[in-house]
Amino acid sequence: MRNHERRTTAVEALLRQENPRVFWNLSPAELVEEALKNGEGTLADTGALVCSTGAFTGRSPKDRFIVRDEKTGDTVWWSEINQPFAPEAFDRLLNKMTAFLQGQTLYVRDAYAGAHPDYRLNLRVINTHAYHNLFCANLFLRPTLEELSNQVPEFTILCAPDFKANPQEDGTRQENFAVINLSQKLILIGGTAYTGEMKKGIFSVLNYLLPQEHGVLSMHCSANVGEADDTAIFFGLSGTGKTTLSTDPHRRLIGDDEHGWTQDSVFNFEGGCYAKVIDLTRAQEPEIWDAIRFGAIVENTNFLPGTRTVDYTDSSLTENTRTAYPIHHIPQVMVPSRAGTPKNIFFLTADAFGILPPISRLNPSQAMYYFISGYTAKVAGTEVGVTEPKATFSACFGEAFLPLHPAQYAQLLGEKLEAHDVNVWLVNTGWTGGPFGEGTRMKLSHTRAMVSAALNGDLEEVTYIEHPVFGVKVPQTCPRVPAIVLNPRDTWTDKRQYDLKAQELAALFVRNFQKYAANASDAIKAGAPLVAETV
Repeated sequence: MRNHERRTTAVEALLRQENPRVFWNLSPAELVEEALKNGEGTLADTGALVCSTGAFTGRSPKDRFIVRDEKTGDTVWWSEINQPFAPEAFDRLLNKMTAFLQGQTLYVRDAYAGAHPDYRLNLRVINTHAYHNLFCANLFLRPTLEELSNQVPEFTILCAPDFKANPQEDGTRQENFAVINLSQKLILIGGTAYTGEMKKGIFSVLNYLLPQEHGVLSMHCSANVGEADDTAIFFGLSGTGKTTLSTDPHRRLIGDDEHGWTQDSVFNFEGGCYAKVIDLTRAQEPEIWDAIRFGAIVENTNFLPGTRTVDYTDSSLTENTRTAYPIHHIPQVMVPSRAGTPKNIFFLTADAFGILPPISRLNPSQAMYYFISGYTAKVAGTEVGVTEPKATFSACFGEAFLPLHPAQYAQLLGEKLEAHDVNVWLVNTGWTGGPFGEGTRMKLSHTRAMVSAALNGDLEEVTYIEHPVFGVKVPQTCPRVPAIVLNPRDTWTDKRQYDLKAQELAALFVRNFQKYAANASDAIKAGAPLVAETV
C-alpha cells in the first residue's frame, strides 16, 4: 500500500465513523456557538472570541519535524530547523492519533491556500476545538459552495491538542509535536493548542512545492498595492511590522504574511490575518482595531477588570498576544488577493544593536545577501523561551519555515530582481541612539513616513551616502522625518562606541553567512558588509 493510500485510509476511516459529532464546514457563527458551548472562550464587547492557547503561546520550533523518505531525502535542507522523522514512526503516530479521536467531537473544514488558480492547494483541516476550526476559516481561503461540492483535499491537517505523544515510543522530543509528511500529504499536530502551528505548517509545504515545481518564489511577507497598481512587499519576522505597515488606508491589502511571486504577479497564500495585538491602540492601528469584531479571535490576553473589554497592554500570559480575522474585515483589500509584480520591496528588521539606518537602499547583490541573512531580533513571546528581544539571523526572514536550502530562495529572488525593475529597501524598525536597553525603539510615525516616501517616489532624487560598513545607500532627507534620525551614528552620544558596535554587527553577519557560503553564488557574496581585520 502506497503512503498516500495509507494516509487516506486512516483519516477517511476516522471521518466515516458513525459519530453524530463530526461537523463539516460550519459557519463562523456556528463555530462561535460551539466554542462558547464547549467553554473554549468568551465573547469580548466587540463580539470577538477571546481564547487561550494554554501552555504554548508561540510556536515550538524544536518540536517540528519533516518525514525523511525517498521524496524528501535529497531535497529537504536537513538542519536544526528541518529535523528528520522516520516514516515508520509517523505511521505509528498517525494510527495512535486516529484511535484517540474515535468518537470525539470533530470539526472538519475544506479550504485552500493560494489565491492564484494555477497554484491553489486544496486543504482539509480536522480539529477537536471549535475555535481552531474558526481560526482555519479565517486564515485559509474559503471555497464557494459550488467549489466545495467538487473539492478533493490535496493536503490534510490533523490537529488534536489533547493528544500527547510518548517521546520514548513516538520519536518526538516532547509530548507536543508538529510533523509534516510531504509524501502522504498530511500534517499531524498534537500536544499544543497554539493555532499558528497550523498556518505555518501549510506555509512550509508551499515553501517546498512552489519553488521546485513552479519556479514561484514563496515569501514570508505582507503585500499591498497602491492606486497606480504599484505592488509593494514587506519581509520580516513576527513583530517587525509586516502587518502594521502593510495595513494602509491608502493602499489595498493583498495579504499580511505569506505570498508567492510568479512571472507576472504576487498572490496571497491565505484568506486572513494573524496580527500581534500587544499594546494595540485604535489611534496607531485603526484598521486592525476595527477588524477585531464578531468572527475574529483574540488569543492569550485578558479583560480589563469587571468588563468584557480586552486589555491589550496585558502581557501576563505572553507578549505574543494575537488576533485572527478574515481579510475582508479590513476595508481596503484586493479581491481576489492578487496584483502585479512588486515595484518596491522592504526588508524589515528590528535591529537590537541600533546600528542599521532606519531606511536604506540596496543593490541586487546586497538584496540577496540581506535576504539570505534575515537579520532581526526575536521579539518577546514569538517563540517558547524568548522573553526579551534577542539579536538573531533567520534566513529569508522565515528560516523556520524553509524546507529547501536558503540559497535556493535567495537565488530565485535574484532572478526576479533581474527580470523586473524593483527598488529594494532595508528598514530598521528596531532601536536607535544605542542598543536595546540603552537606545529607544524607532517611532512608528517616522517609519510610516519613510515607507510612504519610498512608495511615492520621494526618495528618488535625494542625496544618498554609503554606509561605511554595510555599504547600503542612506538618504539624507525624507519628508516628515528629522535628518538626525536618518543617520544612526548621529543619534549615538558616543560615536566611537557606535563604530565598534557596527563592526561587531558586521562580523556577526559574516560569521552567520559562512553556513550558506558553499551554496551561494558570487553575486550573493558580493553583498557582504566590510569587516575590519581587527574584528
